[in-house]
Amino acid sequence: MKIEKTDLDGILLIKPEVYRDERGYFLESFRKNLFESYGIPADFLQDNISQSKKNTIRGLHYQIGEFAQGKLCTVIYGKVLDISVDIRFGSPTFGKHLSLELSADNNFLLWIPPGFAHGFSVLSEEAVFYYKCTNYYSKEHERSIYFADEELNIDWKVDHPLVSHKDMNSPKFRDIEKNFSY
Repeated sequence: MKIEKTDLDGILLIKPEVYRDERGYFLESFRKNLFESYGIPADFLQDNISQSKKNTIRGLHYQIGEFAQGKLCTVIYGKVLDISVDIRFGSPTFGKHLSLELSADNNFLLWIPPGFAHGFSVLSEEAVFYYKCTNYYSKEHERSIYFADEELNIDWKVDHPLVSHKDMNSPKFRDIEKNFSY
């Protein structure tokens, strides 16, 4: 397994070794001792799976306070463009975003620590997105940023996005709370 730093401090791209043969493939998607050596906590509390159609955009989501979440993300079917936005006030990359393709073909995993808003767009006909969270979902602590905010200038690589009512009506980046902890 190869773990690489990205342009946003704290986010790690994980490239597992994939063993393929005529039966299919095998890969190790989690290894506690290796992940902990890179600062990835091994104490995940919740796993989530979402299935989405082509052109769906989910995000940009995050949680604040005692329910801030780190996420270990991968795609088990299809292909997505994964987006992380640095919302750590005082960070040199505050407001910058990272776009990476995750797919069932490349088998990459992405570690996104607390302090980032997260979302993805579906590039294939369908995608199944799987992620482990370091904290439980809490509606009270849930926040979001408008996916098409001009200030963030994110190219989601979809022409006619399918977006939830909630995500369509999320606050702009400049309006996120300035006094939250993550």
